Amino acid sequence: MTATLHDVARLASVSIKTVSNVINDRPNIRPATRERVERAIAELGYTPNLTARNLRSGRTGAIALAVPDLALSYFAELAAIVIAEAERRGVVVLVEQTGGDREREIELLRSPRLKLTDGLIFSPLGMGQDDVDRLEVPYPLVLLGERIFDGPTDHVTMRNVDAARDATRFLLRNGRRRIALVGAHDGEVIGSAGLRLRGYREALDEAGVAYDDDIVGYTTMWHRANGADSMRELLGRAVDFDAVLGLNDTLALGAMRALQEAGRLVPDDVWVVGFDDLDEAKYSIPSLTTIDPGQEWIARTAVETLLARIADATAAPDPHLVLAEYRLVVRESAPGAN
Repeated sequence: MTATLHDVARLASVSIKTVSNVINDRPNIRPATRERVERAIAELGYTPNLTARNLRSGRTGAIALAVPDLALSYFAELAAIVIAEAERRGVVVLVEQTGGDREREIELLRSPRLKLTDGLIFSPLGMGQDDVDRLEVPYPLVLLGERIFDGPTDHVTMRNVDAARDATRFLLRNGRRRIALVGAHDGEVIGSAGLRLRGYREALDEAGVAYDDDIVGYTTMWHRANGADSMRELLGRAVDFDAVLGLNDTLALGAMRALQEAGRLVPDDVWVVGFDDLDEAKYSIPSLTTIDPGQEWIARTAVETLLARIADATAAPDPHLVLAEYRLVVRESAPGAN
């Protein structure tokens, strides 16, 4: 027969309430008591009745994560971390992919599917600052990314300007003066591309190096193919450069491939720096110097923040902007002194 809460309490010699507190990870339980209950649960093979528990609490035990494109390695890795952290806390994750389309993102925010979840972690790409009022939703929401600021919801993001500035400073400090940039979005000010371009330009200004639009490669998407195509276009212009800053790692890896096809050696002829510190950056040839923007911390903090909001739904709104720390990871593609 299926083990019950009463069976666990009897075997562990505790009350039913104590078993319930252990299952729900309540504080103020003595470690020895917790261990005894967990041992009884394991011995009996007890599985909590989640449906009954959720009906009592009014919660589903699930959260949603909406990202633009899981084909982009950054969002795939982010989703994996969010899922692992949520599972550690006893929550499942429903993943939505918006394609970075504004209308789909707006539709998602009011989708009846979200009634199956207790809250949403949302990384918009199509929506912008003019859409900030659309974040007024009747459920807990944590925002990621750099498309919308000063909204009515908690926002966990990275220090794009500072990190791109420091990546450019690193190249300048190591004697690079003609630093090409790959991945700019024409006319963008707010957004990852616009903010990272700003950091790049600020570092150039500090060093007294003139900004040159001829060595800036513009793209629409941030896939490897875009990085390779953008680099081929720069090479076709016959402009001189001794370093490349890719606005994400996939762009940088695509650019590095195009450089190698053209007989430009990395790092002998051209240094390359990326942004995101994807897992594959360690294994490219040469391995990629890059910015670690705190992705793991961002994912874990987003889950923690959302679950705290879900647990205290009656609390007055007091949205917080939380910025992750970053670091430059020096590898073979730009082997200078940090």
